[in-house]
Order: sequence, then C-alpha cells, then structure tokens
Amino acid sequence: MTHRCKKSSGLWKIVVWDEPFFQGKKHEFTTDCYSTPEHGFSTVRSCRIESGAWAGFEHCGFQGQQFVLERGEYPCWEAWSGSNAYHVERMCSFRPIACADHGRSRLMLFEEENFQGKRAEMSDDCPSLPALGWGSSTVGSFLVRSGAWVCSQYPGYRGFQYLLESDSPAGEYKHVREWGSHAQTGQVQSIRRVQQ
Repeated sequence: MTHRCKKSSGLWKIVVWDEPFFQGKKHEFTTDCYSTPEHGFSTVRSCRIESGAWAGFEHCGFQGQQFVLERGEYPCWEAWSGSNAYHVERMCSFRPIACADHGRSRLMLFEEENFQGKRAEMSDDCPSLPALGWGSSTVGSFLVRSGAWVCSQYPGYRGFQYLLESDSPAGEYKHVREWGSHAQTGQVQSIRRVQQ
C-alpha cells in the first residue's frame, strides 16, 4: 500500500529573486508556481528555501530538468544545477514536495519496466547502487511506498535528477517516460530520500 500525502498551507515557503546572490526583484511563494513569467520573472536566478522541500523545473509547467531544493540558500544557478549532467541556467516553475518524509520513506526498484525482473527495497539513502550489489546501471521501474526520493544518474548523487513521490498516481513509475519530461535513459546509480 502506498502512503497518500495531502498538502496543507504553512508548511512550505520559498523566496526567489530575479538576480543572482539574492538581488533584484523578490517574491515569496507558499504554493505552486506554474510559470515565473506570470509573476514578472523571466526566470529565477537565486532562491532561499525557508520551509519544506521544493521541486524546481527548467521550464514553465513543471517541465524539463528537475532540481530538488531542500532547506537552505541557492545564491546562483550553479548551486542547484552544478551536479547535473548539464548546467541549467534557468528555473521557470516550482512546487512543494508534499510527501517528503525522510524518516519513513520506502521505495522498491525493479530491473525491468512494469515492475518485472530483479527487485530491491530501500528505506535509506544509497550513494552507489553498484556498490550495494545492483548488477545493472539501469532501473526499469519504481514503486514508491512512502516519502519522496531523488534518483541520480551517477553514483554520488550526480547527473540528471528524477523526483519520485508516493503521492504521484499510486506511487507507480512503470517506465522511464514517467520519471519526468527530461527522462531519456533508465540509468540510475544513486538514490536518496528528500529531506523535509
């Protein structure tokens, strides 16, 4: 059974600026921002997460490269995209991650699509799936039982990030295409829980 999450106001707060190093136009959000241009920003150039965990996206409409933003300061785009496979100088939409529950997260991963083949269950961070004994450099599907997880393309939480949440439809990610609009490969070699 997958744990369902509900959003409630007051749990999330992000402050964004249209210039690096917390300069320029400033705006606070406590809910989703589907499009920064609708709020007078061509893009976000720096941000501070004051509460909750957030998912940032390269394009409007929660599309493109994903960034997991946990509590702290991000003075410039390198701070949120520096370890990704390619540098993304823009963040044009973002939303709270409702299911982040670092202490009770559970995830199942499968070697093949549609929950087939070899499987493993996780309840803790894993900086290297190969070191853990996962024989393949790819994962075919995920079932998120609880919490929210960040899967990374390379060991050490590097490369493209894929956010997987238990409040996504039934927590089921049957194939790569469901991991995000930028997902093109099933290569996943490190996984960690999202910190709230």
